Amino acid sequence: MVAASAVPSSAALERITRRRTRVGLVSGGLGAYWPQFPGLLEQLQESAAFVTRRLESMGCEVTDAGFVSDPVEAAGAAEVLRRADCDIIVTFLTTYLTSSMVLPIAQRSGSPVLLIDLQPAEAMDHSTFDTGKWLAYCGQCPLPEVANVFRRSGIPFRSVSGHLRDENAWTRIGRWINAAGVRAALRHGRHGLMGHLYPGMLDVSTDMTLVSAQLGGHMEVIEFDDLRVRVAAVTDQQAAARVELAREVFQLDDSVDAEDFDWAARVSVGLDRLVEDFALDSLAYYHRGLDGELHERLGAGMILGASLLTARGLPVAGEYELRTSLAMLVADTIGAGGSFTELQALNFRDGVVEMGHDGPAHLAISSTDPLLRGLGVYHGKRGWGVSVEFDVTHGPVTTFGLGQEADGTFVFIASEGEVVPGPLLAIGNTTSRVDFGVDPGEWTDAWSASGIGHHWALCTGHRAKDLRAAADLLGLPFRLVDGTEVL
Repeated sequence: MVAASAVPSSAALERITRRRTRVGLVSGGLGAYWPQFPGLLEQLQESAAFVTRRLESMGCEVTDAGFVSDPVEAAGAAEVLRRADCDIIVTFLTTYLTSSMVLPIAQRSGSPVLLIDLQPAEAMDHSTFDTGKWLAYCGQCPLPEVANVFRRSGIPFRSVSGHLRDENAWTRIGRWINAAGVRAALRHGRHGLMGHLYPGMLDVSTDMTLVSAQLGGHMEVIEFDDLRVRVAAVTDQQAAARVELAREVFQLDDSVDAEDFDWAARVSVGLDRLVEDFALDSLAYYHRGLDGELHERLGAGMILGASLLTARGLPVAGEYELRTSLAMLVADTIGAGGSFTELQALNFRDGVVEMGHDGPAHLAISSTDPLLRGLGVYHGKRGWGVSVEFDVTHGPVTTFGLGQEADGTFVFIASEGEVVPGPLLAIGNTTSRVDFGVDPGEWTDAWSASGIGHHWALCTGHRAKDLRAAADLLGLPFRLVDGTEVL
């Protein structure tokens, strides 16, 4: 879950509802056992029903293709799951079954497959068990067989072994379900690009075709004029309501100018209309502008509205940072928040890396009430207005971004650390002090050598395993910066 914060509940801050993760389920065992060992099938079917209920409790939309006992039934289940357009298929090996029953499910669905074998309890009661009772515990028996067949068939192999009430196993299963949610968010998402590249920032440039080709989803190119006409339609009443909402969410510094505050509120309302009209799931933007003209003011007025949207689960990244808006979407999908971040300074006295940005920010992972500060100038950008200031919730965090290789391949890059308290700049930026357990300079060298770009998402919790699973389902490389090593 996203870390709790001081952001109040409000209809205008309700989480944006995404399509639920579609999980296919098929359970099975070897039909030759049923006449040999009466009661075994019924016991295994009860286990399958338990798994169904547990998956449904995760908030998934579960398509249960039933219990199969031979290759013909397995082929029928494969067709059911193919039609269901699943984000992941869970195949429950309740006892031994042949690999010929599992292969068509993986081949015909076109969806990633997770094999699970969950025996009824932690261990057998050896003194009382006969063959029939033992067979309920041997779901892991076919696992090496299936793994070998998957490898020879070019199908990625992933599995979770445990017992029905094994919380460690269910944590690992949940990790794959979350990864399937990431795959679905990208595969079905509509990702907006508004404005133009920040001049000279070569690493930010991203081929939109490669996004759709590797991650899925639709790229929507938007003009700042699309925002301009919507901001012009905002009424005084709507702007005043947005100002009041901001007063509830933020502390206001004395530097906030009333006129700039009103303008940011109008841009926020217009931005809400824009993302609704284009049905966006994420947005990256930038516009330079000139001499205080309207488009410059629009670009400078984005931070308030972008931060409110990001808190609701629709990430918005500045500086036309498409790969980071996508990283923020991934982070939010797994419940880790994900705030727009870059390097700011190294503190060798305290052993921390200071990182953040001049907005937009993920308000839901703020350590305290976020602050609105008025700025007469945005460093490196044109315009002026209000900006967000806070540090991310103290405790475990993960830096996460999308790199891109020379051949165009995207790569998930992550590093785990801890946000610690200490002095922060009061300049209208988000700033967090992250301790990676090593010399800050050495970590920075390793992070920069990983293939990361200028920006990334700062996420709550240690999320490397979750992100590795998501990369696996997307068929992308995963790279971990562990201290001073790039793994």
